[in-house]
Amino acid sequence: MATKAKQKMTWTQQEYHTLAKKKEPARPVAKNCLRAFIAGGIICVIGQGLMELFIHVFGFTNKTAGNPTVAILILLSCILTSFGVYDKIAQWAGAGTGVPVTGFANSVCSAALEHKSEGFVLGVGGNMFKLAGAVIVFGTVAAFFVGVVHLLFGLGR
Repeated sequence: MATKAKQKMTWTQQEYHTLAKKKEPARPVAKNCLRAFIAGGIICVIGQGLMELFIHVFGFTNKTAGNPTVAILILLSCILTSFGVYDKIAQWAGAGTGVPVTGFANSVCSAALEHKSEGFVLGVGGNMFKLAGAVIVFGTVAAFFVGVVHLLFGLGR
């Protein structure tokens, strides 16, 4: 009897994968897409509002208003992450909060908060760029190759 029970417990990887697929709940793709669209759109509307504020109230140009706008969005994201609000919004919205610059700031800030008990240098400084480091390296390498293509083909002249 014990041998028969043991035989029942040994499944191939394909059998287990098939069973797991049957038990997995269906994902509401349309609802998730709508939520991501709404959240990402709200973040962009806030960013556009900040940009308009810098242009019309503080006298920035279209070109120079982008830097303080992004800085404030990053600051707001870090503040909301510190209070646990951003994570709740991200749970509801999914990818809608992960795509804009606020999602990047959230990943850096949450890693810093998670490791603050280990100290500022080894904890915060050493761990907050684990996820962000890959993004920074990818951005730097991509910018290099775009610059080379721009130089070789004389784009923008």
